[in-house]
Amino acid sequence: MSGRLTVIGTGPGNAAQTTPQARAAIAAATDFFGYAPYLDRLDLNNRQTRHASDNREELARARAALEMAAAGRSVAVVSGGDAGVFAMAAAVCEAIEQGPPEWRRLDLEVVPGITAMLAVAARVGAPLGHDFCAISLSDNLKPWALIEERLAAAAGAGFVIALYNPISRARPWQLGRALELLGAILPAETPVVFGRAAGRADERMAVVPLADARADMADMATCLIIGSPETRLIERDGLPPLVYAPRSSVRACR
Repeated sequence: MSGRLTVIGTGPGNAAQTTPQARAAIAAATDFFGYAPYLDRLDLNNRQTRHASDNREELARARAALEMAAAGRSVAVVSGGDAGVFAMAAAVCEAIEQGPPEWRRLDLEVVPGITAMLAVAARVGAPLGHDFCAISLSDNLKPWALIEERLAAAAGAGFVIALYNPISRARPWQLGRALELLGAILPAETPVVFGRAAGRADERMAVVPLADARADMADMATCLIIGSPETRLIERDGLPPLVYAPRSSVRACR
């Protein structure tokens, strides 16, 4: 079997933040599967073919890519950010687990990329400098009650929380509910970073206290970073504040 499948994280959207490893993997592939806006970011030649699909078709996309790779093609599955963070690497592994035996014998490589929370964190300081977690607010693949349980547990344990998929037309209420839940656990002055389109031309960064955070400050291009009670803000004359998590913690165990 001579086919090959590469799952590529292209970064948050700024070409300078696509790694050399990812660029080399893109240059080597013949066929590209992914969400259309992600494929549109690639500079492909006339010997390379796009196979675009909707954002909610991850498993079908993975199966189609695996079928083509099994037929001997050099196939790339493309994700924005990092392919292993709420993205296509997990869908490809799921398809392989459920699929025919020949898919397990394919030459498979996952190429990492800069994920949204890292790009946002770098723009505002070091809010992920101590323990943190990432939670997706999408309930397409898990119940909302589980999301609330995880938010409460993470906030109660003192984790900084990166929120992915915060809001969409189909889910207009969930970020508001998440902020309400976190507001009942965390201090009102806890810094919240709204990082939209980090590194792109339409980037927008805002840092507000949790008490002032609102759902209408985000869209699906936004990654939020919710600080912990230990998160610090350094004010600077004429410059945006720096947000950081101290490297040590004095938090007492319960």
